[in-house]
Parts: sequence; structure tokens; C-alpha cells
Amino acid sequence: MSSSWDVIVDALPVLAQGSVVTLKITVISLFFALLIGLLFGLMSTSRSKVLRGIATAYVDFLRGTPLLVQIFFIYFGLPPVLDIKIPETTAGILALSLNAGAYLAEIFRGGILSIDKGQMEAARSLGLTHGKSMRLVILPQAVRRMIPAFVNQFIVTLKDTSLLTVIGIRELMNSGEIIISGNFRSFEIWAVVAVFYFLMIYILSLLSRSLERRFAK
Repeated sequence: MSSSWDVIVDALPVLAQGSVVTLKITVISLFFALLIGLLFGLMSTSRSKVLRGIATAYVDFLRGTPLLVQIFFIYFGLPPVLDIKIPETTAGILALSLNAGAYLAEIFRGGILSIDKGQMEAARSLGLTHGKSMRLVILPQAVRRMIPAFVNQFIVTLKDTSLLTVIGIRELMNSGEIIISGNFRSFEIWAVVAVFYFLMIYILSLLSRSLERRFAK
């Protein structure tokens, strides 16, 4: 039997590679999630009842169903209906993006509504259109208030990537399972996997505090 240290050292390269995949999927997913969240956040604060209704339906449905179900639906449910094959990574990123986008839409909505209405009225009185007022006056102020919530969603999405192991993506969780299937050393491997997740999340938490202090000034 190998010592625990030998098991950990042997596993580190594979787990490190899995961590890189986890971070890549998280970053790509959140990039699209931010675009989705901004779109539906603006729709939810629109004067149009139709746009508000669409945004509300999207947010309620995505937040009201488990992410695991959404992953299965996209990876296993859609291909037979659309007669296409969706690669594992594409399906995972799509599921995470849509799911995180629903939460970010609420973050954007709350941030926009937190800005005093007088800001919009002042911008419009200066001759700016509603779109320019939102882009140049409201959103810059709102985003500063939303930074902690953005980082928190980044952390949540990073942890949610562990669910992608069910469709065979070689992220950190799946890498740990593969190693354990070969050496049966569950305690050591899961301990190292937990440390990898903790380090990534801890660094993000430090970043969040740093950004909060900077914007507080």
C-alpha cells in the first residue's frame, strides 16, 4: 500500500488539470451569464409589461428547477428532439450560463432599482435618451453596488461545476472520481479535491473584499 503522501503527490497533476478545466468552464459560463443577466435584468425593469413578464417567467423557471435537471434536459433531452449532438462541455456551459443568468438577472434588477430615480430624471433632463441614461449613468453606479453579489455568484457557479461530472466532463470532481476508481483511496483524494475547491474560492473571496474596499473609497 502506498503512503497517503505518495497517493496525494501522484494525484496532484491530474487534479490540477481538473481545476484548470473547472476554472475555464466557470469563467466562460459567467461571461455568457452576465450577458444573459444584463439582458433580462433590463427587461425586468422595463416599462413594457410583456418584457417584464418574459423576464419574470425566465427567472422563475430557471431558479425554480434544479440545476441537475437542467443539465440532463440540455444534454440528454434536447439532442433527440433537435436531432443534433451537443458536446458535453457545450451542454455544461449552456446549463451553467442559463442557470447563473437567472440569478444575475435578479442582481442586475436589484442594483438598477437601488439607484435613486432622480438620477434617471436628471440624465433625461440633460437630453440623454433612456438607453444612454441607463448605460452612462445608472449602470455604472449600480455595478459598483453589485460587485459583492457578482463575486458570490462566481463562487456558486464554480461549486456548481461539480455537477457536470454526471455528463463526463473532466473537471475537478470527475478527475477525483477517476483517480479513486483506480486506487480506491477515497479519503486522501476527496481531501485534496476539497482543498483545491477551498483555495479557488478563498482567492475569490479575497478578491471580493479587495474590490469592496476599493469601491468604498
